Amino acid sequence: MSLHLFDSATRSVREFVPLVPGEVSIYLCGATVQAPPHIGHLRSAVAFDVLVRWLKRSGSHVTLVRNVTDIDDKILAKSADAGVPWWAWAMQNERAFTHAYDAVGVLPPSYEPRATGHVSEMVALMERLVATGHAYLAGEGDLYFDVRSFPEYGALTNQRVDDMVPASDTIAADGADERKRDPRDFALWKAPKQGEPATASWPTPFGRGRPGWHLECSAMAQRYLGDEFDIHGGGLDLRFPHHENEQAQSRAAGFGFARYWLHNGWVTQSGAKMSKSLGNGMLVAEVLAHTPAVVLRYALTAVQYRSMLEWTEDTLRESEATWDRLAGFVTRAVEAIGVVDDDEVAKADLPADFTSAMDDDLNVPAALAVVHERLRAGNTALAAGDLGTAREALIALRGMLDVLGLDPGAPQWATRGDDDRYARALGAVVTAELAARTEARAARDFATSDAIRDRLSAAGVVVEDSPAGARWSLAATREDEN
Repeated sequence: MSLHLFDSATRSVREFVPLVPGEVSIYLCGATVQAPPHIGHLRSAVAFDVLVRWLKRSGSHVTLVRNVTDIDDKILAKSADAGVPWWAWAMQNERAFTHAYDAVGVLPPSYEPRATGHVSEMVALMERLVATGHAYLAGEGDLYFDVRSFPEYGALTNQRVDDMVPASDTIAADGADERKRDPRDFALWKAPKQGEPATASWPTPFGRGRPGWHLECSAMAQRYLGDEFDIHGGGLDLRFPHHENEQAQSRAAGFGFARYWLHNGWVTQSGAKMSKSLGNGMLVAEVLAHTPAVVLRYALTAVQYRSMLEWTEDTLRESEATWDRLAGFVTRAVEAIGVVDDDEVAKADLPADFTSAMDDDLNVPAALAVVHERLRAGNTALAAGDLGTAREALIALRGMLDVLGLDPGAPQWATRGDDDRYARALGAVVTAELAARTEARAARDFATSDAIRDRLSAAGVVVEDSPAGARWSLAATREDEN
């Protein structure tokens, strides 16, 4: 069986056939760095990390582009409240996301472009849309996409234009904008608002301003992956309006754009999507302060990517118990038969049932069932002293878990003297604490701000405030001073 994936555009499971045999191109919508990451943000990164690992294990060369939205309304508002430059605020949170990705073993993307670094590509795309009659200037610096100029608008989410809600990026404070031809027209480029810093806008032929959210992804996807590429991914909440608008503007410009659309489910609590706006966001740094990163990785991986992951007080406890069984077997097997070379694990043939499950739209629960079969067989072999069978089970189990980013023998998770997981985890925790402290200071909650600083100080972390934001370092020890 070849790989089959659920294509959100056709709402069907399709055989995956890449544009270029043996090569796979993926664009994944990354973080809008307005705040530190919560575990809901990691769901998408982990889901597509499993896809990348499976494609690589199957012999494909993968080019993954995961963007960073480092300029938008919320970044400007929150940085202003905090009294720091918007770009410093964005960078601080971008680093927190990077630490979180690294902590749970997400492979780095091939490219990770920032929106602010690709204005020239956005200008070129806007000029193309204006020239073909799909975009119009509503005022100095305000350029809109004309949704009725593109008959296929609504195809991705199977909606009629007349049934859609108006675009939320209107300019007028009351939500109405008479300069629009249609309320559903969305902004490609936005003129600066009163009070916004001059550094948050760029000159263009259409006036000074900054990019609309949708424009930046189309421009960056075309820049790094070409006019047409294989897979566009992201969270289910991005299907409309973000991905619908991306597809419309790119195809209206004459680009083939994405051939497959993949969307992952949310992390939910009591059935509600995890988000800061609902007050149910669990910061990654908070979770990692009391939970091993690999346990969090397991919890986010174990559910099929399109399913909702309901987060309860038992989620991490059950994941930790399962991880302990897997890692425990690997430890006992290595003690009995010796270390298995990582290269042998990487090249090992995987069980047919596991391969079939992964090729069936990345059916991780079914794949994990095969993992646990090998775990039971390996434990039985160890108990019986059958070291040959135990070795076979060890290689198969590690190979399957490697596909899921959960190999207990991998450097990321193995207990070794040269392991740098502690440094990465510390960086993630401190970065998130500093972000929380900045938010507390912006809200004039100085008691919380001081408590965070005291907590970090007690842990040996020195905090220094600067115009670009807070910096931290470890306090010097007597050995350092000597």
